[in-house]
Amino acid sequence: MKPNLFYIFFTVCSLLSININAQDIHFSQMFETPLLRNPALAGIFAGDIRVQTVYRSQYNSVANAYQTGSANIEYKMPVGNTDDFLTVGGQILYDRAGTVALTSTHILPTINYHKSLSDERNMYLSLGTMGGWVQRRVDRSKMTTNNQFDGNSYDGTANNGETFPNSSYSYFDGSVGASFNSQIGPTGDNNMYMGVAYHHFNKAKNLNFYTASNIEMTPKWVASAGIRMNTSDYQYFTIEADYTTQGAYREILGGVLFSAKLDYPDEPKYIVHGGAYLRLNDAIIPVAKLEVRPLSIALSYDINISGLKDVSYGRGGFELSLTYQKFLDRENSAKNSLRCPKF
Repeated sequence: MKPNLFYIFFTVCSLLSININAQDIHFSQMFETPLLRNPALAGIFAGDIRVQTVYRSQYNSVANAYQTGSANIEYKMPVGNTDDFLTVGGQILYDRAGTVALTSTHILPTINYHKSLSDERNMYLSLGTMGGWVQRRVDRSKMTTNNQFDGNSYDGTANNGETFPNSSYSYFDGSVGASFNSQIGPTGDNNMYMGVAYHHFNKAKNLNFYTASNIEMTPKWVASAGIRMNTSDYQYFTIEADYTTQGAYREILGGVLFSAKLDYPDEPKYIVHGGAYLRLNDAIIPVAKLEVRPLSIALSYDINISGLKDVSYGRGGFELSLTYQKFLDRENSAKNSLRCPKF
């Protein structure tokens, strides 16, 4: 392979794919990255606070694999003496890939308001927004081109022939969303939710490392839905799915987790989960999760079934997540409310 092919790959990805057929940073463990799906999914959990982290390593069978990290926090509080709630929080993303270390960093505060629609049961309409700072950068010292080869050897001190002025650029990014969640039947343990989000509504421009241009971020729509149902006092299942569209790109990701409580059915400390997700035409994703409340840990692995399966040998992305979720010891805790958004 000629050494400048890495640089050509970087240039094509950073300058063209954003505008033509790009996809945002995303994770297979969609249940551990709710803010990336829809800011109106913030706070839809049983607790006052939730902190989630996910690490993803993708295409390790290929050199310079993608390394992606996510961290988000949600803090939920009642609004006055009503049954409404407010969730504040934020999302941090980090992604690095390629020989030239193309790196993206996202810092995105979030706020979501939950309006109660019933005086007798959990039923909420939520409106949320998320927006903040994004930076993309490359390591120019790792670029090599044919200008640095004399036909026999490589000279790292020679000019690579590229003159783009900046090794990084930044922009503001914003998302909005709405969701509806409700208990099913008389028990608060059976729940459903649905929502829709519009990402990159500001259509940030000049997204390249060279000069000002008309290249802009393509907006993205995400429709989400999920249901959780008990099959017994000790067992339940959860089904979730997302449909994403961004420019010419389409994605359907969904799956099911089966869960078993290992001790007390009302307030269990130990819960095990197992199941699988499917990214249509791309990957089958086995998932295992263990809860020792207030902590939980989940593992998943993408088994590649796309057209890349021959060169990737079926290896996709490994993900590891850690979650801290609990009610706080406070007078106005959501635990003291008969009705609070949870899933």
